[in-house]
Parts: sequence; structure tokens; C-alpha cells
Amino acid sequence: MIEQWERKRAIIATLNSGGFVSGEVLAKQAGISRTAIGKHISALEEYGVEIYSVKGKGYKLANTISLIDEKKLTSAINQRCFYFDEISSTNAFFLKNVDELNSGDICVTEYQSAGRGRRGRTWVSPYGCHLYCSMYWNLSQGMAQAAGLSLVVACSLVKTLESFKIEGLGVKWPNDIYLNERKLAGVLIEMNGQADSHCHLVIGIGINVSMSEAQGEKIDQPWSDLSLQNPSLNKTDLMVALQKQLHQDLIEFESHGMKVFLPRWQEIDIFYGKEVKLLMGENQVLGICRGIDETGAILLDTNNGLEAFVGGEISLRSAV
Repeated sequence: MIEQWERKRAIIATLNSGGFVSGEVLAKQAGISRTAIGKHISALEEYGVEIYSVKGKGYKLANTISLIDEKKLTSAINQRCFYFDEISSTNAFFLKNVDELNSGDICVTEYQSAGRGRRGRTWVSPYGCHLYCSMYWNLSQGMAQAAGLSLVVACSLVKTLESFKIEGLGVKWPNDIYLNERKLAGVLIEMNGQADSHCHLVIGIGINVSMSEAQGEKIDQPWSDLSLQNPSLNKTDLMVALQKQLHQDLIEFESHGMKVFLPRWQEIDIFYGKEVKLLMGENQVLGICRGIDETGAILLDTNNGLEAFVGGEISLRSAV
């Protein structure tokens, strides 16, 4: 299986030249037959890679694909890195192996067969096109202290992306990252442990890097990706920077809690000061968004005064 993926990666590397590449050239570069090239191309398409095929011209990627450089990644990060070409879910892998992990360990994959988002939604995960990763953290104070953690992770994501000159970023409570008012990235935190003692945290992150139109049609909301502003962004460099920023911010969170992140959240909150509605099952609440409190609850100025809301089944929308 590893050898098969090495050949597929070699094919992608050749196709990343940008133009059409003949089957003959691909076969020569990969050291296999043209028939085998056709099979690998078909397999990549099944993994969500969009490839144009034109008789007499060859093959061409719909969009450039930046694959993780495993050696560069592992040498740049002090903690362990688990890298896969394909896996069901990075979060699921870490949840299965929590007893063997250390805080700061990361899992990165090029493809997820069962990528998940908040509230059980599917996260579209075509091979190589985006960044799919999880980070493990052992929270010594327990699950009770984890309230608001997803907001801290969202702030870390924005700070990391800004270091790559991405502009127009914002956050939407509780854990979505937007680029020019379209969803760019999401966070899914899963945990197990005790309320007041050690707690295993698995922080899953998905960032749209290079989305094709065909992939985008599978998403049920307006989306954006990093290629719109930085088409040559190196995914390995992004992962290294993100791991280091998360590590730094989680240490800060353990020491000082949410309060140190409140001003930053207010700066980048796309709904701050705007009229919004909270959807909670059959009910909805209208109000003006006033940011968050130290528990990570969203604050709304309603007819009843300033109210705080928190919960996994709440959706925030613009009321306009």
C-alpha cells in the first residue's frame, strides 16, 4: 500500500507542473507502464482528485495540490507526528490511542474517508487538497476547564493564517473560521476523562486549501479556500506553524483561562455588534451579539437584557 501511494504522489508531483502531461511522460517519471498510470489516475479520481483527461494531450490537475513533506514536518516539530496518506479520521485515530500520546502530538492525513464536522456533519476531505489534522492535549484540570477551548483554537488558527499574509479572516461562534464571509475552516474538539482531573483532548482541524468547483458543489454553505490569496502556500509550513501556535496558546489557556483571549475574539468576531439569531431546536433568540464571556458562552443583548448562551446544539445566524 505504501508503494502504491508513493507512485500516486509521484504522479501528482509531475502533474503539479500546471499543464497537460502525457501518459508516456507520467509512466517514465513513475517507473511504471502507461496502463498502470491509467489505473492510478482512476484511483486518484475516486479519492476526490479532479483530473482532466484529453486525448492527444494527456492529463492535467484541476487545481494544484500541495502534499505534506513528512520528513520536513517531523524534523520541524518537537512532538510526535503521525502521517497518513489515507485514514478514516484523524480524530478517531487519536481517540483510539489516547493512552499512548503526549500533549502536542499531531496526526495529519491527505485523505479522510469519514471526516467529521460539528454536530455530526460530514467534512469533505478529497486527497491532498486541504489540511486535515488533529492535535492531542492532556488537560490537567479536567473537562470542566475545557469550556471555551474551541474558541481559543479558532483564535490560534486565525493568528497562524495571518502569518501567511491571509487577509479578511474572522471567527463565528463557536469555532468556525471565515475568509471574506465564507467558511474557510472548522474545529471539532472531542474529549474523554473526568470533570476535575486529567482529561484527554483531541482537537480536530480542517482548513480548505485548494478547492475545485466540483468539490465545492458538495458543500451546503458558502465556502472559501487559501488558494484565492496564496496559491503557492506550502501545506507543510502551515502545519508546522499551526502546531507551534496551538501549543503556545494551549499552555496560555491552561495558565490563565479564556480571559486573555477575550479581546482577540472581539477583534475578529464577524458578528460582534450585529443583530443575530440563535437557533436552538424549535426555538430561536434574537439579539445583538456582544462577544463571549470567560466560559466561552456567546453574549446576546436581548429584550431581557444581556444573556449568555452555550451548548453543542446551538446555531448562530445573521438576523438580517
